[in-house]
Amino acid sequence: MKLWQKDKTSLKEVEKFTVGNDREIDIYLAPFDVLGSLAHTKMLASVGLLTKDELVLLEAALKEIYHQIAKGNFTLEEGVEDIHSQVELMLTEKLGDVGKKIHSARSRNDQVLVDLKLYLRSEIEKLVQSTKAFFDLLIEQSEKYKDDLLPGYTHLQLAMPSSFGLWFGAYAEGLVDDLTTLQAAYEVVNKNPLGSAAGYGSSFPINRTMTTELLGFDNLNYNVVYAQMGRGKTERIVASAIGNIAATVSKLSMDACLYLNQNFAFITFPDELTTGSSIMPHKKNPDVFELIRSHCNRIQALPNEIMLMTTNLPSGYQRDLQLLKEHIIPAFENLQNCLQMAGLMLSNINVKKDLLKDEKYKFLFSVEEVNKLVLQGTPFRDAYKIVGQDIEAGNFTYTPTTAHTHEGSIGNLCNDKIQGMMDAVVQKFNFEKVNTAIKDLLS
Repeated sequence: MKLWQKDKTSLKEVEKFTVGNDREIDIYLAPFDVLGSLAHTKMLASVGLLTKDELVLLEAALKEIYHQIAKGNFTLEEGVEDIHSQVELMLTEKLGDVGKKIHSARSRNDQVLVDLKLYLRSEIEKLVQSTKAFFDLLIEQSEKYKDDLLPGYTHLQLAMPSSFGLWFGAYAEGLVDDLTTLQAAYEVVNKNPLGSAAGYGSSFPINRTMTTELLGFDNLNYNVVYAQMGRGKTERIVASAIGNIAATVSKLSMDACLYLNQNFAFITFPDELTTGSSIMPHKKNPDVFELIRSHCNRIQALPNEIMLMTTNLPSGYQRDLQLLKEHIIPAFENLQNCLQMAGLMLSNINVKKDLLKDEKYKFLFSVEEVNKLVLQGTPFRDAYKIVGQDIEAGNFTYTPTTAHTHEGSIGNLCNDKIQGMMDAVVQKFNFEKVNTAIKDLLS
């Protein structure tokens, strides 16, 4: 028997197709469904839809289910189509008619909205922690290798001197902007849709502000129609934000693949972190970075997938939205794995010393020589012409040193400033408020 079933059973083919992968995916939402129900029951009791005794019974049973989920002892029974049905079934089996009262003033539509927002909020917190850890590693490596020069390229042609410190630091600062967009997405996520029911509210005198506070949300999705319209939009916004992190990690991975190539030979890794070939005994392949690159590129495609799945849907709930879970939920685990593996690789990187002493990199210093003439009083365009003519005539001479002192340059990385920006962004998430609310709800 389904929660929505009346007196007829759906054709098995229809049931199988419409349920899809919900049973497997909904396991990820299980603890959050219980949290939403805990807040909802407290609110129902506050407006007289549950007695105090019924509330005590329901809270105890829900917390028992929550701890069961936390221990990994929770499954969806055969024939139960989703997490909402499973929780209500368990309550009804344990408490009888009291368990059936939990669904008053809500719909599976706002249940899944709440579950997803709580899930996304939790995953964003974990992702911020992982991204910050990776950022810290990049800053550490930037400081460690700040004096090791590296060829800089434009158009994949030799351009100007760079450094490994500059390279690591660039990706660190990129993550600051990535978390800035994730923080904006978090603000969209951290609004409460509970009480919107099927998208048109309820005639019960519910208190939506109360559930907002109990669940640690910063605000409400006030308009009940918009609460439902936010489904798909929220996932797309979050997908765009995590796609930014993925883009940064993917670009770094591409650099690492190039720099490991023998024609560059800027970096190496221990043998156990690379892979070999079935027929070429000399190979040390950067498979980890190649797979990171591909996983992250796939994550970058996620916003477009979600957009196409939700394009031109009318207001109100549509079953199309069910499929979004299958795309957004695995993306977090994939990105976490990529960050972890990128961290493992970069923690064990070996940087080649004195790269730019090789004469093949001598033209990297052409701008340095132009600038020396300018500092001696030669107009820039004349200095540019003099050095250019020397290069064409084969008379170019140079000193393989740099004298960059401005903010963010080789000689002045400003990593402390970048660190300060990251700390400020992380602080804006205010996870402590959320965690305190959830802890109180479970106490």
